[in-house]
Amino acid sequence: MTLTLKPRVRFAPSPTGFLHVGGARTALFNWLFAKHEDGTLLLRIEDTDVERNKPELVDGILVALRWLGIEWDEGPFFQSQRIEMYRAAAERILASGAGFACYCKPVAYAGGDAAEEHDGEGDDEGKAVKAVACPCRDLMPEQRAAKEKEGVPAAIRFRTPLTGTTHFEDAVFGPRDVQNAEIEDFVLLRSSGLPTYQLSVVVDDIDMRITHVIRGADHLSNTPKQVLIYNALGAAPPIFAHVPLILGPDRTRLSKRHGATSVGSYAEEGLLPEAFRNFLALLGWSSGNDTEFMRTNELIERFTLSGVSRTNAIFDRAKLEWFNTQYLQKPPVEELLPYVEAELKRAGLWKETWATTDRAWFAHTVDLIRSRTRLLGDFSGWARAFFADDFDYDPEARAKFWKDEKLPVLMLKLTDALEALPEWSHDACDAALRGVAASEGVKAGLLINATRVAIVGRAVAPPLFETMVAIGKDRVIARLRRALRAIPVR
Repeated sequence: MTLTLKPRVRFAPSPTGFLHVGGARTALFNWLFAKHEDGTLLLRIEDTDVERNKPELVDGILVALRWLGIEWDEGPFFQSQRIEMYRAAAERILASGAGFACYCKPVAYAGGDAAEEHDGEGDDEGKAVKAVACPCRDLMPEQRAAKEKEGVPAAIRFRTPLTGTTHFEDAVFGPRDVQNAEIEDFVLLRSSGLPTYQLSVVVDDIDMRITHVIRGADHLSNTPKQVLIYNALGAAPPIFAHVPLILGPDRTRLSKRHGATSVGSYAEEGLLPEAFRNFLALLGWSSGNDTEFMRTNELIERFTLSGVSRTNAIFDRAKLEWFNTQYLQKPPVEELLPYVEAELKRAGLWKETWATTDRAWFAHTVDLIRSRTRLLGDFSGWARAFFADDFDYDPEARAKFWKDEKLPVLMLKLTDALEALPEWSHDACDAALRGVAASEGVKAGLLINATRVAIVGRAVAPPLFETMVAIGKDRVIARLRRALRAIPVR
């Protein structure tokens, strides 16, 4: 697609809940598109639904976007501060004859309430209905005057054409034509004076000069209504791009029953933001080949709307964790250190010297551990013993590797041999342990496994002798002596 103007796109969440996976993916696609085309991303908070909005959730949405690494160029703008603009647009449409005053009671029919209709992001399932014309559209002037005299509250509805089609171009689904007979006389302005989603989103997109509307495919049925509003206001519609929905493994709409759905939950679980970005980008988009691991710069370079699929995406938790392990293990360790530091601070394990005089030790230790990590929490979980001396022994590891009756004697001799070493290195520790095993006529594996449990509390950890070097001689000796008091004597 050749663009003559730099695109302007927007992400427009409603503060009715936390930023969920679907919204995050929409934000990401808008951001990647804007970055790829050297365009502009606006952030707009659609907060006109006074009954459902929770202002305190706005901060949560902003925090989640920042964690995800999505930077907006303009905003955030708040629709609640632009109400007069929407009212003026509704009055223009009414005065032009493209709208009419509706005095119906706020009871739903043909897809909308007269005064209380709500069409927020994600609410419309995209199903066409056979519209029923509102009876108020054909009221005689004297009938309207009587309603006004009685003080009957009036909403403003759009006077949808009874015949013909409404056309729009979609960058994902192609050209679309919708029969006007399937579009109800939808509400523009409620009798309370508050705008509906259909009106406010169009007015904002016109005012903010939005060139591309990238949003979920569940908005396909909203689009013809909005195209009618664009036409009534004398503005050209933007290019629409409706991205596929995200489904759970059971092929139903992603929801809490499938596990965590909010971005904040994944941040708390210990996922890396770049891993989450890479995973989200591939939910409904393809770079054109089988490449999966793509750093953010590569995603920006490759992203185009032509790569967006029409097929719904499946949220695969195992795949997400695979991406996280890739981003824990592949990038330069320096990129990982700030995240590990934050995790250790959260767990109360951080020492400030690890950021200064002991920075090299910290980087080396993280590099040693990360090949066996799945989430950031692993650094303060199973790997706790690398950063603190207060750790527990895994009961299964104790039962399996501390059961040999000769072990107390063997571990004592190993402790003495290690303590006598003039040099603390991988090879020196290796030779000392194997020397004790040979002199006592046992396999080295017996001591290796028992020692690993003694110094890190677990049966699975990085290679033993590298671990011993990272932990340091004094701490290893102290932990072996502690273990001697815990190993059962048979």
